[in-house]
Amino acid sequence: MAKKSAGIIVYRTRTGVLEVFIAHLGGPYWEKKDYRAWSFPKGEFEDDEKPFDAALREFREETGQSIQGNFVALTPHRIPSGKLVYAWAVEGDIDENKIRSNLFELEWPPGTGSVRKFPEIDRGAWFDIAEAKKRVHEGLVPFFDELEKKIGELQGELL
Repeated sequence: MAKKSAGIIVYRTRTGVLEVFIAHLGGPYWEKKDYRAWSFPKGEFEDDEKPFDAALREFREETGQSIQGNFVALTPHRIPSGKLVYAWAVEGDIDENKIRSNLFELEWPPGTGSVRKFPEIDRGAWFDIAEAKKRVHEGLVPFFDELEKKIGELQGELL
């Protein structure tokens, strides 16, 4: 069975510009990479956990912060790895300077038998949505496209 992942995209509007909060992947493989090395906070879950509950849990684990608000479900997408990703968007504000991620273990350097701990994400940042789409894994871009469309529709309704 294909793996499943769930996460949350936090967005805000600053001086008329749509910004999203994304997280840089942690660990030695990603530390010197920038483009396509970011994601929204998300993680895997099992069949006994609801996707939305997993998204909230993963957000808290990866950022050390909780988020509340009016969550909007985005269309699930199967990314190139075959994983099915669920996502929700919420308007909010996260302090990128207070990120406290959980850790994972990895044999590093490979083949040495030495196991080290690394943060799942090593930093977070706010980017305008166009820049965020360049930085996240390409399989996640459809979520940002859909978010842009939904926000555009909402703004049209408010005019």
